Amino acid sequence: MEEFLPHGAEKKQTHFTDFEGKTSFGMSVFNLSNAIMGSGILGLAYAMANTGIILFLFLLTAVALLSSYSIHLLLKSSGIVGIRAYEQLGYRAFGTPGKLAAAIAITLQNIGAMSSYLYIVKSEVPLVIQTFLNLPEKTTDWYMNGNYLVIMVSVTIILPLALMKQLGYLGYASGFSLSCMVFFLISVIYKKFQIPCPLPTQEGNVTGSMNITSASTRDYLNSQGSEQDTCIPSFFNLNSQTAYTIPIMAFAFVCHPEVLPIYTELKDPSKKKMQCISNISITVMYLMYFLAALFGYLTFYGRVESELLHTYNKVDPFDVLILCVRVAVLTAVTLTVPIVLFPVRRAIQQMLFQGKDFSWIRHVTIAVVLLTFINLLVIFAPSILGIFGMIGATSAPCLIFIFPAIFYIRIMPKDKEPLRSTPKILAVCFALLGVLFMVMSLSFIIIDWATGGGKSGGSH
Repeated sequence: MEEFLPHGAEKKQTHFTDFEGKTSFGMSVFNLSNAIMGSGILGLAYAMANTGIILFLFLLTAVALLSSYSIHLLLKSSGIVGIRAYEQLGYRAFGTPGKLAAAIAITLQNIGAMSSYLYIVKSEVPLVIQTFLNLPEKTTDWYMNGNYLVIMVSVTIILPLALMKQLGYLGYASGFSLSCMVFFLISVIYKKFQIPCPLPTQEGNVTGSMNITSASTRDYLNSQGSEQDTCIPSFFNLNSQTAYTIPIMAFAFVCHPEVLPIYTELKDPSKKKMQCISNISITVMYLMYFLAALFGYLTFYGRVESELLHTYNKVDPFDVLILCVRVAVLTAVTLTVPIVLFPVRRAIQQMLFQGKDFSWIRHVTIAVVLLTFINLLVIFAPSILGIFGMIGATSAPCLIFIFPAIFYIRIMPKDKEPLRSTPKILAVCFALLGVLFMVMSLSFIIIDWATGGGKSGGSH
């Protein structure tokens, strides 16, 4: 991150082993919480709808505990070799292949994050425009087409920011993003007690008020089942969409590439102190995730969509609170895309152009190619569920489960911990768990897509 964060010209080059951190305990908790928090929170209510409350709580708890354990392995590995960068641990463990594998996984994770952010832009900007224009329903005009709008936002806002050599607004945008997600959570909890169940059917009304008739309610009940069945929560549920649950959770808890840099900047650092910071951050995000999923699910039950915010349009597209949440989330994700793009471009430059001087042509070209690829992915992706699922089933298990375990096994000296010692046996089991999770998730997702289930995920 040193390359694109602004710093004085007189600042000398620092190293991971002699860096004197100045970040307090509380600010480190905030920074790591912000690293964990992302667009994954928008998909958790859909995950709960397809697992049931009890199974969801069990899986969310398991992923949170495993994430904490993998951070423990990363901290122990970094303590042995004095390295506090994820890719450098890969290099120390397996040489250049290890460094490339870590860099590729981080790059894929960040591309998935950017894709999910731009998919939110694609799906939410038309609804914001519809509300501002006071249109009772979505029209076919070009300015209501999400594909055109996401390209316009990318070209006019994201690309100019991505072309900057330094990113001075990084800290402000990160804090704003976390604030927006807290605002989102509060709104979800509040709306649970405002929206009736079953959902009333909305008549065309430009004032935004809803006319509910007995006939429309009866039609709704006929299509969705009885009111009693529709509005009773499920505690345990298995279906074709359940396969996306753990990938969505894994996607939501990935923060591991940021753990070591935050450790480096910590004042009076120690493994125990950093582990405590990690545990607090994961616990806070665990509670936020569960509450957002629970109240989102209990608002819409089986009708919740894979992107929760989009579901509120079924109730009242002119709701002022939801409009404010949409604008806040859209602003946050739009400003976050360039922040995520910078380390991806840096990783590509290190993999393909290592040792070469800075070039504006290369700087601009990589940004344009990345944004073009991500826009195409977002335009042709049928729902955000596919993005959450594929990234959560590939790069996320590598970063959370597999890499921390195999780096630890390789780096930890055999004279301190033999291969048959309990910690290394646990690490081997942890890595195998990650491989099993990756294979099973990918298999179920591919089967679901082959049978056409994934294409309808966004409209459930």
